[in-house]
Amino acid sequence: MITVFMPYSASQHSSDTINELQNCDKVAKIYLLANDDIKNPHEKCELIKVDSLTSSSTVDVLISLTKTKYILLFTQDNKYQFGQFAIERFYNTINSTGAGMVYSNYFVEKENTKSRIPVNDYQLGSLRDDFNFGSVLFINRELLDNYKNESEYKFAGIYNLRLHISREGEILRIPEFLYTTIETDTRKSGAKQFDYVNPRNREVQIEMEIACTHHLKKIGAYLEPKFTEIEIDSNEFEYEASVVIPVKNRASTITDAITSVLAQKTTFKFNLIVVDNYSDDGTTEKIKEIAEKDSRLILVIPERKDLGIGGCWNEAIMHKDCGKFAIQLDSDDIYFDETTVQKVVDSFNQEKCAMVIGTYKMTNFNLEEIPPGIIDHKEWTPDNGRNNALRINGLGAPRAFYTPILRELKIPNVSYGEDYAVGLMLSRDYQIGRIYEPIYMCRRWEGNSDAALDIDKQNIYNEYKDRIRTIEVLARIRNNKNAKRAV
Repeated sequence: MITVFMPYSASQHSSDTINELQNCDKVAKIYLLANDDIKNPHEKCELIKVDSLTSSSTVDVLISLTKTKYILLFTQDNKYQFGQFAIERFYNTINSTGAGMVYSNYFVEKENTKSRIPVNDYQLGSLRDDFNFGSVLFINRELLDNYKNESEYKFAGIYNLRLHISREGEILRIPEFLYTTIETDTRKSGAKQFDYVNPRNREVQIEMEIACTHHLKKIGAYLEPKFTEIEIDSNEFEYEASVVIPVKNRASTITDAITSVLAQKTTFKFNLIVVDNYSDDGTTEKIKEIAEKDSRLILVIPERKDLGIGGCWNEAIMHKDCGKFAIQLDSDDIYFDETTVQKVVDSFNQEKCAMVIGTYKMTNFNLEEIPPGIIDHKEWTPDNGRNNALRINGLGAPRAFYTPILRELKIPNVSYGEDYAVGLMLSRDYQIGRIYEPIYMCRRWEGNSDAALDIDKQNIYNEYKDRIRTIEVLARIRNNKNAKRAV
């Protein structure tokens, strides 16, 4: 009932996995995938030479060779050990539900220590190409009869296959730890999260965008490049711009952030609104000390005590002295030089957009550049950026907003992904402007909230972004249906 495909390099760990699979009476055939000529492959297995595991041509081979109802696909050449009757558990789940694909939680073994790796449930908005399914996928072959590649992919073949499966059936997670493997990527979460904007991966990202765009068109969530223009000429604001800094307990960095704002040189009137969310480490005193010397600094201490970063942003944009444009600065970071605010406002005036996103440089605490360096999001295109935004996990920094629209939408009262959520909402109707030169310094240090997250926190953050993508996909599908009815 099961055809197995696994990457193969003739390692001993592959032989151990093969032996375990052959002891399962539900496994009909095992194919070994290699991109090199390997002599004397494992007996009772057939060696298939492929260009890469992730290409569309390899996916076509997998489908054409499978004569059984189900495919068991390994996506990494690792050592595997299955739990008790784990393969039968995969089989029974997909066979009884008719799901398109099944995956599970798993264990990772490293230096003789076994760690649990729970993974998230798949949902409509789980469009990011780095969604963690683990490396063992159980696929329903019967849902692949009408599968085809709209483009020839070198990198996006498996991703495109997964999107197809999600349109044909359910993708289900078994909430059990069914196998153990060895993790190959041991970098901290703070490094991994920037993979999608690493210039070395740009060719990969272009393919992923093509596949995702095809998918959005097929489910009715694709947005054509038609935007609502805004009239930004408004006399209701005393200040042309406000920089907004939400902060809690950043005594070691808040002075640097504030200083970089007050050093800005502009042709217009601007101010700085710092929303202090009840700091108790000396941050408040540092802010007050600077505010006594410079009236442009407005300290806001909210009445509410249930606010996240998004809630603090709402306090700032609803403030009577908030400027026409609200420009983000995290309390950890600083502006690149004294021209940042001017460049952002100039972009608003030139592009007539509702949001502007800049380019930033990754640095350590001492402002020394660290990999991947400059994050410019040049993969963004005016025509397709808001569609591709549903695939990637962030939109860049610094983020700036046209205040009247932001006051209408409001920002989710959370402390992670709030900027991404409002960016998706804005992009549904409005164009987003971009600045492709560095105007922001993003500092990564041990106290930084994203420097190194445990697996549970990573899952919470990723589940939130998947959920807001689900909400946005549903909203876009509904809007497109309503637009067709109106024609």
